[in-house]
Formats: sequence, structure tokens, C-alpha cells
Amino acid sequence: MTASFSEPRDNILQLGLREGMKVGDFGAGSGHYSRAAAAIVGHSGKVYAIDVQEDVLKHLKLNTHDHHKSVIETVWGDIEKSGGTHLRDASLDAVILANTLFQIENREGLVAEIKRVLKPTGKLLLIDWSGSYSGMGPAPECVVSEHTAEEFFVSNAFAKEKSFKAGPHHYAIVFTKPAA
Repeated sequence: MTASFSEPRDNILQLGLREGMKVGDFGAGSGHYSRAAAAIVGHSGKVYAIDVQEDVLKHLKLNTHDHHKSVIETVWGDIEKSGGTHLRDASLDAVILANTLFQIENREGLVAEIKRVLKPTGKLLLIDWSGSYSGMGPAPECVVSEHTAEEFFVSNAFAKEKSFKAGPHHYAIVFTKPAA
């Protein structure tokens, strides 16, 4: 990755993933975070790369190294509605939401789906743009500030575990789903 973007591997390490875990990459796009997570959870784990764009998922599959092909499963789904990811209730140890929140129209649907698929005390890694940067990143009116993102997830019963700078143009927050 170039210096202007966040480094998926470094950011994923902040999530505390381990061998055998199940992870959902919501809005997987090109799959950088899916591949970084797959390298950690290994062949006894699973990464569900979920996106609403079928062509993006096909591209992700084609550009995934053979070593990770059995770990990463692409899922055509809608992360903005309950049941839209087609995953079982409480089936994931972690969810990654990278460079996606600014595009979400139905945030209430998104948070409901994340809550549904995460196990109790499961983790959410949120990474998003901290600004617009003259055309690099979202339009200024679409940027979701770190404070706004934190308030949203905390008001929806997630506990903030930590935040960190996820590269020169991104912030990151790790949240924990409540136990009950």
C-alpha cells in the first residue's frame, strides 16, 4: 500500500484476531482487509467478504492467493439490513467495517446486522476517512467524523475499547458488543 492509505495488516493486528476465528468483512471491496484477516485466522478460521457489488466480489476471488482461497468466502449481501449478510446469528468473532461507513444510507440497519451476527463480546473494527483530502476519499459532506462514529456505536450499546490512527487519512475504533 502507498503511504497515503491505511495499512490493512497493521490495523487488523489491533483487533486481536487469533487462529480459528470467524470474521466478517462488511463492504469488503477489493479485499485488502479480508486477506489481512485470513493470514491471521488461518485455515481453521473463516473470513466472509461481504459486498453488495457482485463484480467486486468476483475480482476479489480472482486476486486472492491460493493460500487464502479456502479461508475467504465471498458473500453477495446487503450489510444495511437485518439478515442481509446471510450469516447465522452470533456466528462471528469480529466484524471489519473499513472505508464503508461514509457510504451507508441505513446506519440503523447496519448496526442491527452487526449486532445480529457478532457473538457476545465480539469485536467491531471501524476504519474510515478522517477527511476528504481534495478529492481523495469521500465528498466533504459524506465524511463521518471519528466523534460522530463513536457516538453512533456507543449509543447502540457497543463499548469503545480503543481508538488509533489508521494511516495518515484514516481513524480507527475498536468496539466490543455487550455480553448480553
